[in-house]
Order: sequence, then C-alpha cells, then structure tokens
Amino acid sequence: MEAIKYKTLTAESEIETYLKKFENFVGVKLPYDYTMRSKIIGVFRGSDMIGGYMLVTKPQFRSLMFVPDAVKSSHPFFQNDQYEMMEVNGVWISAAVKSAFDQYRIWSHMLMDVFLARKKFVLLMADLRNGNVRNIHSLMNPELLYEGAPMLMAGTTSHSTIRVSVTTRWQMLLNIPKYYLAYRDRARRSSKRAKVRAFGRLAREAEVQP
Repeated sequence: MEAIKYKTLTAESEIETYLKKFENFVGVKLPYDYTMRSKIIGVFRGSDMIGGYMLVTKPQFRSLMFVPDAVKSSHPFFQNDQYEMMEVNGVWISAAVKSAFDQYRIWSHMLMDVFLARKKFVLLMADLRNGNVRNIHSLMNPELLYEGAPMLMAGTTSHSTIRVSVTTRWQMLLNIPKYYLAYRDRARRSSKRAKVRAFGRLAREAEVQP
C-alpha cells in the first residue's frame, strides 16, 4: 500500500475536488471565497485524495459568523483581537481510510500544522450530530463559546445545530497522548470486531459443510 502524503492545494482543480468531497462528507458547501483565503491541505494515497483540512489564519472566521450577536457582546472571549485567532475547518477523512493508525497520523499532522501557525487561539466548530468530531474536539480541552442553532445570513448554509468552542495550540499539543490512547482504543475495538467477523464466517462455513 502506498504511503500517505500531504500537499498544500493550489491548483483550482484540486481545490474543487477537495470542496466536493467535503460537501459529500458533511452535507455543507463551503463558500469558494472563504476557502481561497485558507491554507488547504490535501491528504493523498497515490493520486487519490483521501482526506483534507483547512487552516484559516485571519478574519473573517466562519465559526464566529454563526454565533449570535448577544453571545458575542456578553462573552469575554470576543474582546480578544481576531488576528490572534485561527480556525480549523473543512476536516474530512475518507471512509477508505480504515486503519486507526492512519487516521491517527492524519490528525497528528493536522495538529502540528496548527501548532506551527503560532496563533494564540484555535477556533473549533462541529455539527452536534457528528459524534466522532465531538469526541476529537473533547480531547483538546476546549472552552465552549456557543451551542445551538447557527445565526445564518441569507443564502448561507450550515448544520442545523452547532457547537463553537476555542482552545489553544499548546492545549492541542500537550494532549497528543490522549489522541494516541484514543487511537489505541479504536485499534483494539477494530481488531476485536475483525475477530468476531472471522469467527462468524468460520461458523457459517462449518454449518454448510456436509
């Protein structure tokens, strides 16, 4: 199997492929002008794009756009300079990436990219229905900023319910052991399921033998 490689996407055709794959993955279409202000990292195995993520390092941030004005005026976090913030968005990993270790490697690469961006605050946004992303975010010790229906502008689409939170690059880096333990747990569960399936297959084959 070919090694996983990472590439900053600059070609329009690659960016369009990334956006279509992300839209198919989460059901939300990201605005083209927003993505063009971002650093987009594609994850490849051979010529196949199997994942990706976006690093947005200057305003306007899509996650904050969906937070109601009442929350922004009352929460002390919003007094910080937005140029000290960054946003991680557009994260997707193909279902073809079945290895828990490969998934861990992709997440680790993204975390290091975030750390090297040297921003004080890291904004996170998740669909409340997506348990996997919520679990990943929980490993980063985030502070909740808003949870509920997004404040949408005309023509804007998003998830029906969102969670916007903030963490720091140091929190993300220091919690890498948690990501590794989560990977090990996922790998054990995957191995156990594989053994159960193999046992079931052998049992069925034994039943049909004369």
